Amino acid sequence: MPRPPPDPRRLLLLLPTATYRTTAFVEAARRLGVDLTVASELPSTLQAANPAGLVTLDLSRPAVAAEQARAFAHAHPLAGVVGVDDDTAVVAAAIAGALGLRGNAVSAAEAARDKHEQRTLLAAALVPVPRFGLHHVEEDPRELAGRVPYPCVVKPLRLSASRGVIRADTPAQFLAAFERLRRILAAPDVAACGEPARHILVEDFVPGSEHALEGLLVDGELRVLAVFDKPDPLEGPYFEETIYVTPSRLPEEAERAVARCAERAARALGLAQGPIHAELRHNQRGAWLIELAARPIGGRCSAALRFTAGEGGRATREEWSLEEIIIQHALGTPVPPLARAERATGVMMIPVPRAGVLRQIRGIEAAWAVPLVDAVEITAHTGETLVPWPEGSRYPGFIFARGPTPDAVEQALRAAHLRLQFVFDPAD
Repeated sequence: MPRPPPDPRRLLLLLPTATYRTTAFVEAARRLGVDLTVASELPSTLQAANPAGLVTLDLSRPAVAAEQARAFAHAHPLAGVVGVDDDTAVVAAAIAGALGLRGNAVSAAEAARDKHEQRTLLAAALVPVPRFGLHHVEEDPRELAGRVPYPCVVKPLRLSASRGVIRADTPAQFLAAFERLRRILAAPDVAACGEPARHILVEDFVPGSEHALEGLLVDGELRVLAVFDKPDPLEGPYFEETIYVTPSRLPEEAERAVARCAERAARALGLAQGPIHAELRHNQRGAWLIELAARPIGGRCSAALRFTAGEGGRATREEWSLEEIIIQHALGTPVPPLARAERATGVMMIPVPRAGVLRQIRGIEAAWAVPLVDAVEITAHTGETLVPWPEGSRYPGFIFARGPTPDAVEQALRAAHLRLQFVFDPAD
């Protein structure tokens, strides 16, 4: 199916200052011929020269941002709005509601952002989730340690990328995990979240294989775009992710169970439009919803996904990016039937080897030379301090691969990673 003609309508793209997503969405809008306005929380020096292309919105206050967007739209009519992370998904919902654009209810986007509210709604709808309890940071962890179930997981309500998520198997480990998360929540960037940074979620650890689902909600119906395997066991004590590979190697019935669980979860939260990214586990009892976000996959991982319009996923057809699909849907343009491109694909979020000031990453060309590797993208820079999990949340880079099978892709990613060597400041 050919790519649609250029679309003169204008899309409002909400991009917080610290994001990897800018290039992928800007390039997608260019390929579609869509007029794009990029909104961020800080004014740009180029804004005066490009008043239609850049705008400053108060992304910390969705209702205020919606009124600012309404004023902007008087001069530059908007046909769609897209947020790229958990916070801007809420802002996008507020703007969509104020301007009558396609989007989710603010309450649904807020429920997806808050882990406790999400758990509460999913449990009430009988979606399989871990048992959970909400606790204040000032509670006595020694008293809690005697009555929480083990193994358990402590986690923050708002942070992403598994920052602050810690497993505990014993009371002593629980005390250490609670105190460590308490320190993370006291960090200035986290404390700025307000009341959510004053609470800690404690939930059962769910065993089993872990998977991620990328999907698009169209009028409440989930269209599954990809199911990823996470072949590295995420057993804790921390949960830094590494490899995503698709298509999944789950049996067909198990993969269907994962998709049904994600769709039930989206419905329970009241989500109806746009991208979702779900994290699930699968074991002998079925699929369990761990997290569901009203946004696309994070970082640069979307580069591992390519789609073809029509059935069959034939390589001769023009490929679409995930960002193009999201933009088309936000503008109200019907998205054609899609199939994931034929070859297996994968991405490795390069692990942080240790804390320290980065001096150099060696072996990048050698990693590129591994058969099936598509790209090695280093996002960290010399002089940057790398912080491992659970305090950290930013990867130093990404490795991408494509191949005939998921196993081959996984092996290529591991081989490329082994060729990278991180050099840190010896004085650190």
